[in-house]
Amino acid sequence: HVHCAHGILPVPAPATAYLLENIPIYGGTIQGELCTPTGAALLKYFVSRFAAMPVMAVTTIGYGVGQKEFPMANCLRAMLGERENAAPALWELTCQVDDMTGEAVAFALEQLRAAGALDAFVTPIYMKKSRPAFQLTVLCRSEQKEPLIRTFFQHTTTLGLREYPFRRYELERSSETRMVNGVPVRIKKAEGFGVHREKAEYDDLAVLAQKANISLEEARHLLK
Repeated sequence: HVHCAHGILPVPAPATAYLLENIPIYGGTIQGELCTPTGAALLKYFVSRFAAMPVMAVTTIGYGVGQKEFPMANCLRAMLGERENAAPALWELTCQVDDMTGEAVAFALEQLRAAGALDAFVTPIYMKKSRPAFQLTVLCRSEQKEPLIRTFFQHTTTLGLREYPFRRYELERSSETRMVNGVPVRIKKAEGFGVHREKAEYDDLAVLAQKANISLEEARHLLK
């Protein structure tokens, strides 16, 4: 608990608890305030995703030591490093159909995305007797494979489905919002494998270009 102008209050304090909404928290055996409003505000502002520490090559380690004495070390440790290029194990599910309309294929694709596909796309192909047809393909994790198989059979006319195990290498993704001439523009970032890229969200860039009465290319230059 903490002592404040309103008396004795439980931790986290009201302001801290409010800031920690939608942030994973847990309690422990330490009798004292371990997360202050300032600490909670820093987490809220800077952290975009909470997860276990990934496999990585640590390049820098920093410590911040508090003044209060607890049964355990009163310090915060931060590690900066490069994520190991471990590709996750994924599955590719695919089928070929020559008796579905374009509308039906589009609907099936949306249902596959809703069922948990990481990616879903259609490829125009030619099948027996040179018939124009479609090949539907989805990428998924193991836990989504069974629901997606059922979705394939429910929303397509296929009589069979192929699966292929594979690994996917990907860049670490994040995003931020920049204010440009009073317009919020979302910036998508990707980095890893020695590269760094960033790209403005098209919809936001279009709004910026329309409000400023300039071209998309000129709007992109405003972000630099």
